[in-house]
Amino acid sequence: MTQVATLSALLSEVRQALLASGIEAAATDARTLVSGLLGLSATDMLTRGDRGVSAEERERIMAAVSRRVAREPVHRILGSREFYGLTLSLSPATLEPRPDTEVLVDAVLPHLQRRAAENGEARILDLGTGTGAICLALLHECQDATGVGCDISSDAVDTAIRNAHLNGLQDRFTGTVSDWFGAAEGRFDIIVSNPPYIRSEVIAMLDPEVREHDPIAALDGGKDGLEAYRILASGADAFLKPGGIVGLEIGFDQRESVSQLFAASGFRCLQTVSDYGGNDRALVFERQ
Repeated sequence: MTQVATLSALLSEVRQALLASGIEAAATDARTLVSGLLGLSATDMLTRGDRGVSAEERERIMAAVSRRVAREPVHRILGSREFYGLTLSLSPATLEPRPDTEVLVDAVLPHLQRRAAENGEARILDLGTGTGAICLALLHECQDATGVGCDISSDAVDTAIRNAHLNGLQDRFTGTVSDWFGAAEGRFDIIVSNPPYIRSEVIAMLDPEVREHDPIAALDGGKDGLEAYRILASGADAFLKPGGIVGLEIGFDQRESVSQLFAASGFRCLQTVSDYGGNDRALVFERQ
């Protein structure tokens, strides 16, 4: 294959094209796109700047740059994203898992491990599972746990099941099409969810990377952003084992309102967790 550039020159070209289009994280996005599309490690990117780039490779990367300039997220272009040490495939029916959601895994994991140690096993119910990110991360960290991922979208459930296979967790994960608790069966040690929590009126003001590429059903929490939390608060007790816990992601300004909803259903807040930006991001509840 004919070499048309070096890795360093191509990386600079991509970065400049993204900068010119107003992409704030141009340097990071350029490096992620180039390394992902060429299958290069972070070390390769640092030490192999003189690596030749073929015409076909450059064409493929510049096509991806055009998609990024049109505000398609980097990991949507690549088709997958890392989350809590796992590689997860994405689909149009799923949210792209964000690093801030990892704090919910951190908060719930000790409770899951304790329940598994006490009982020899533990069951997880992940409502609105999407890619399966939260449930699969917990299963990866706790070998004695099993999980059920529910989502109203059959495409999302298929994606979660595919991700379970990709990460060797298929024997401990079940995907189920369900409108929240609708198709859930039995009781669980841990109930987790990252539900839609953005107020309907705010959707139109979101960045195009979110508004045009994440599924609206996974974003829109209704007029006050709390519709899903009402369902979760009223339904959780019927599916929770004695001593079990509920772990939820929330919007930055929803700690009090979500806590009040759960308090009205007989739960108390055990823990509030901040994300990497210092905003309230996760709540852990237990039955009073």
